[in-house]
Amino acid sequence: MPENVKESIHNQIPLKRMGKAQEVAELIYFLGSDKSSYITGQVIGIDGGMVM
Repeated sequence: MPENVKESIHNQIPLKRMGKAQEVAELIYFLGSDKSSYITGQVIGIDGGMVM
């Protein structure tokens, strides 16, 4: 991806960076664990704050 395109995307994201697959995997791991047993019917955005 050209640098100017990356920079344009980063400027649209409040955290100023792209997400990582590891960050998504960690949420999936948490949701599959007993630690999330009381969470129901939620939509969890993993977008660095892009959609608020």
